[in-house]
Amino acid sequence: MIKKIAKTFRKNYPKNKKYFRNVCNIDILPSSLNQKNKRLNTLYKNIHQEIIDQCREGSQKAQFQLYKLYYKAMFNVSLRIVNDQMEAEDVIQEAFLSAFKKIDTYKGEVSFGAWLKRIVVNRSLDCLKKRKVQFEAINERTTEIAESRMDTRELDARVLKQSIQELSDGYRVVLSLYLIEGYDHEEISQILGISNSASRTQLLRAKNKLREILKGKEIFSYN
Repeated sequence: MIKKIAKTFRKNYPKNKKYFRNVCNIDILPSSLNQKNKRLNTLYKNIHQEIIDQCREGSQKAQFQLYKLYYKAMFNVSLRIVNDQMEAEDVIQEAFLSAFKKIDTYKGEVSFGAWLKRIVVNRSLDCLKKRKVQFEAINERTTEIAESRMDTRELDARVLKQSIQELSDGYRVVLSLYLIEGYDHEEISQILGISNSASRTQLLRAKNKLREILKGKEIFSYN
């Protein structure tokens, strides 16, 4: 069921409503999702190789083709991080320019989409830093935070999306990187420059805060 939630996120919330249960019980997602992503990266990493090679040769037509292929997905990645459409648009333009300038450094070790997404994520985080967003500094000891049990009701994916957007930047970024983009804690710690335990604790706090928001909307009720 959780995989369906992640799939819904990646499809940018289609018009037809879908309902899910157990939205916040997401601990099992990343390991299985990351393994699937790695298999897909290996399988599809050369799917646009001809266009990529043409981009290396400076073909503007090929660059435009690549832009059209990846624009929507990369825009959604940035939007989930910066939470502002105009800023996300600026980030995407900068990210594609950067990608085309250093496309020779792409060695095909991962899919082109994964390589490009990392550039988009980094640019999006740079945008947040301009707002002086500080990711919470946490001790190496992982803080234990009790998670209250909740009764779940059917939840519209749009409500979940809106609730995630209400999180603070720090919480929203970690939750998005982990749940939606499929990064594990080691990768998140490298991206954000925080410890592995800090990533785990930040995610736990983000999930608890999301529960509070959903409870306020009477989506969940505590036992």
